[in-house]
Amino acid sequence: MKIKMAYQADDQLGEGPVWSVAEQALYWVDITRPCLQRWQPETGAYMAWTMPSQIGSYALRQQGGAVVALRDGLYLFDFDDGALTAVCRPEAGLNTRFNDGKCDRHGRFWAGTTDLAFKQPLGALYRLGIDGRCQPMRQAVTCSNGLGWSPDNRTMYYADSPTYTIFAYEFDLDTGGISHERIFARDEAGFPDGLTVDAAGYVWSARWDGWKIVRYAPDGRVDREIPLPVQRPTSCIFGGPDLNWLYITTASAGLTAAERAAQPLAGQVLVIETETVGLPEPTYGG
Repeated sequence: MKIKMAYQADDQLGEGPVWSVAEQALYWVDITRPCLQRWQPETGAYMAWTMPSQIGSYALRQQGGAVVALRDGLYLFDFDDGALTAVCRPEAGLNTRFNDGKCDRHGRFWAGTTDLAFKQPLGALYRLGIDGRCQPMRQAVTCSNGLGWSPDNRTMYYADSPTYTIFAYEFDLDTGGISHERIFARDEAGFPDGLTVDAAGYVWSARWDGWKIVRYAPDGRVDREIPLPVQRPTSCIFGGPDLNWLYITTASAGLTAAERAAQPLAGQVLVIETETVGLPEPTYGG
């Protein structure tokens, strides 16, 4: 697979890529800048919206705008005027911040928090319903990360990075319930960061400090590894007209000057054309 730079973002902590089929555009964030970004490959048009605090994740809304996970809580965001409307702040005042998040196919937004030092299990995973109710679904999380669902909606995947573990749960699409937690994959060759699930049900996991993307079969077996020219890939998503381009966000944060010089693509958005097809990303229904 040929890896190339899709967009020169110069991100410190690029994360959370989402492909909008309707707009044929890639959205992603720089957590620490902090901003939400949009780029349309066909036209080259780029736009960024500055946020008032670190933005860990977001989801596009069915009725326009987005739901964003800022440092202290979840907010509705208006792209036109930049207005933010608070929805919930479940960990206000704690030594945590919101991190990765995604929507399930019922339109609920899932987002988790992380200990700021990435050492203590102080975080949690929350589910924001389309009715605006925010509920904790898993607690004692160190760094809440990659989320995804199997094509049949029966399995939810969820990573806690410092534990090197991707968990799998039985998932009820109707109720949004999760049960029967099990270890899906555990590998200490890089921390499991953001992930996406393709149309065949394979899980693609970005490995922070691992220099690679790992594709797991539905049974947790390593199907393939894709070496990358950057140490800190953060997440990935399928995009493009046929949903067969794998876009990869990356980070330059924490690298020394020498490491950055050796990794000129660190902080840029990368892309690989694959033989695999992804799935359209769900939007928030609230």
